[in-house]
Amino acid sequence: MSYRIYLSGEIHTDWRDELKSACTGLDIEWLTPVTVHEASDDVGDAVLGAQPSPFFRDHAAAKINGIRIQGHIRSADLVIVRFGDKYKQWNAAFDAGWAAALDKPYIVLHDESITHPLKEVDAYAKAVCQSVDQVAQIIRYVLTQE
Repeated sequence: MSYRIYLSGEIHTDWRDELKSACTGLDIEWLTPVTVHEASDDVGDAVLGAQPSPFFRDHAAAKINGIRIQGHIRSADLVIVRFGDKYKQWNAAFDAGWAAALDKPYIVLHDESITHPLKEVDAYAKAVCQSVDQVAQIIRYVLTQE
């Protein structure tokens, strides 16, 4: 069974590589946002020219990045939303909401210490995991029934 999985959220650790490695041998097409922070932040200025203020710089970048993100979520069979504990990934909460609105199943991955602020995001998830290994086990089960 071929599957398309979108990996949303935290970009400051190697959780995506860990998950891909844990799912070796499965027929998965991995979809991701732009994970180079500077490229993601600078795309508005790079494409549209210097913006008049930090607000409009972020606004332009968010809209351009949104084209990629929304397209990937629309085409995904499953969305994994990772919240790290060091940085606040507000955009990941939006991605979870977008997945829910499109009736796409999603799995949330975060440390137990941030369960309370994410309770609404967690409430709509098909699973809430605390480790990459748990996510990999769910994916392997869904695709192979093992």
